[in-house]
Order: sequence, then C-alpha cells, then structure tokens
Amino acid sequence: MSDTNFCRHCGSANVDWRVPADDDRERHVCADCGEIHYSNPRNIAGCIAEHAGRILLCRRAIEPRQGYWTVPAGFMENGETLPEAAARETIEEAQARTARLSLYALFSLPHISQVYVMFRAEVPDGAAAAGPESLEVEWFDEDRIPWDQLAFPVMEQSLQLYLADRRHGHFPVHTGAIWRRADGGLEVRHEPV
Repeated sequence: MSDTNFCRHCGSANVDWRVPADDDRERHVCADCGEIHYSNPRNIAGCIAEHAGRILLCRRAIEPRQGYWTVPAGFMENGETLPEAAARETIEEAQARTARLSLYALFSLPHISQVYVMFRAEVPDGAAAAGPESLEVEWFDEDRIPWDQLAFPVMEQSLQLYLADRRHGHFPVHTGAIWRRADGGLEVRHEPV
C-alpha cells in the first residue's frame, strides 16, 4: 500500500483504502470526489556494459546498499524510453557512453513492486569514471566479479545469465520473477519468453 494522504485531484484528506466499483483490488479512493489513485510498479532500467571482455560495475555511493557493487541502473524517468533510461543511468553512474544497446532481461520483483529491464551494451572507448552516485567504477574480468559484494539479487541473476550466455555466444531475452519466500530468502523463477 502506497502513502496517499491527500487526493491529487481535489486536495481532500478524505482518502480511503477500498475496492472501487468494477475493480478487483484495494486502492486509495477519494471519498469526496471519487478519484481513484493507482499505485503501480516502478520501472528500473539497467545496463550490462562490456569493453574488451570486461564488465563495468559501480560501487554505490548512496543507499540502499551503499558500498556494494552493481551494474549501472536506476529508475526510468517520465518522457524517456527504456533504452534511453539505461543509457542515461550508465552515463550518470559511470560516465560511460554506451553503443548497441539490446534488450537482455526482464525481471519482476512483486515483493517491492519493481520491474527491472536489463540491456546489454558496449562501451566502445572503454572510458568510465565515478559519477555522483558511485564511489568508484571498475572494469571486471569474469573471474574477478565480487559476487559476495553485489548490491541486489537481480543484478547477480542478470550477470550470471549474461556470463553463461556469453560463453555460448548466444544472448536470448530472459524473463522471470524474484519472489520473497516465507523464510525471508529469495526465489528466482524463470519464465519462457
């Protein structure tokens, strides 16, 4: 449930949590004007960027997971496409300019209402430097990737798939979901495209 204290349409503080007519789930509904306030998953676009066989990772300068490594990724902005978001995040976090972006993986994370869309790309000149959200950036050979220091399970899953596909020379689009189990752990479910 998202925090909706006031109606975005009329400004009323009389917002209830209920199932609107002709709907099947609870939503915030303004009791005064009837406006329904939808809360939908947030889209995150990321980029597995490669140069000379090495993968670009950023060590996070911000929470959550400050100090941990990740591929460049972040929330999609209004008015941009998913590939534009992935390229922008790579510039913002790693000062790296990508080329030949192609869709690689799509993961739903229902327990945190997020959808990750991962692209693969090249950084032709290999230039990279820490942006304001990164403590440092580094190009990693496969055997040096800091698996135990990766910030998010979806990044680990994406990198594992990518490296396996790279060994086979074939990059299908992967889809799946990462679920929170009752014991607090995570479960990855791959789904066919």
